Amino acid sequence: MTTSPFQTFLTKVEVALINPLITLLALGAFLLFVYGIVEFVAGAGNDEKRVVGQRHMIWGFIGLAIVFGAKAIIAISAATVGVSVPQ
Repeated sequence: MTTSPFQTFLTKVEVALINPLITLLALGAFLLFVYGIVEFVAGAGNDEKRVVGQRHMIWGFIGLAIVFGAKAIIAISAATVGVSVPQ
């Protein structure tokens, strides 16, 4: 089966731009989550610092859910169009 130029272009865009961007965003969300854990544990005696740590953990988790959701949407869209998704 031959691939169309459009499918080749989409695959190249995904490999060169989208996958690294999603990986970078996932790393940022994970680091925010870990930073929130460190803040939460370090501020165990201070309620205000614990709340800030909780907020960072929640936003980090939400960010991870969004990033992995976007990755799933891309995989489903690519499968619908018929483009193979490189991992």
